[in-house]
Amino acid sequence: MHLGVNIDHVATLRQARYATMLDSHNTEPSVLEAAKAAMEGGADSITLHVREDRRHMQDADAQAVRREIPLPLNLEMGATPAMLEFALSLKPDYVCLVPERREEITTEGGLDVAGKADELRAIVSALQANGSKVSMFIDPDSVQVEASADIGALMVELHTGKFANSLGAERAEETARLAAAAELAHSLGLEVHAGHGIQISNLPELNAVPHLTELNIGHTLIARAIFTGLTPAVREMKEAIASYKW
Repeated sequence: MHLGVNIDHVATLRQARYATMLDSHNTEPSVLEAAKAAMEGGADSITLHVREDRRHMQDADAQAVRREIPLPLNLEMGATPAMLEFALSLKPDYVCLVPERREEITTEGGLDVAGKADELRAIVSALQANGSKVSMFIDPDSVQVEASADIGALMVELHTGKFANSLGAERAEETARLAAAAELAHSLGLEVHAGHGIQISNLPELNAVPHLTELNIGHTLIARAIFTGLTPAVREMKEAIASYKW
């Protein structure tokens, strides 16, 4: 099981104070230093989301991580012409296409791949021809899984937000949905990842989902880092993940 560490919220904190002063000598915290700390903790890849409105991650952040960090870079992005142009220039190892709404604080659900198949097929083709493997960030729904395979994506990242935010019978139902989607994706030849709201506390139930090869985790690591530092927080998560047989 690989751990992709999402460092978006480091940029969120920086922008809260320095959004209009990014050239200042004392701008902090550093996205690049966060990526280095995550790598030291055992991260297998670095994930960052450059939004079209640049509300947290900036182009220079992604370029610095791409240039300086010898780990695979996973770029999350909206499926727009402008972001496609940026991704083709950046050449990340992976691109995860996600939905975006200007007013949202974080990504709130999966991408409607089935409803935008023709548009997404062209973007996937361009990215993969440029050397980036493409994933679809989707809800655990069979229609979306099948559409992701149909448009030529190599991976899906199952949105685990509803799973993470539920308890009891609802959590069991969401776990079953994730498991069914993962089984279908695997049968269609897709690599299966998961992300959103994953914490050490919900790993036991997530472990019931088959065929997962990567977990993308961000907020809980940055929250934990406030008290422990990012390197220990990532190391702690790696050890927790390693305690299960995936």
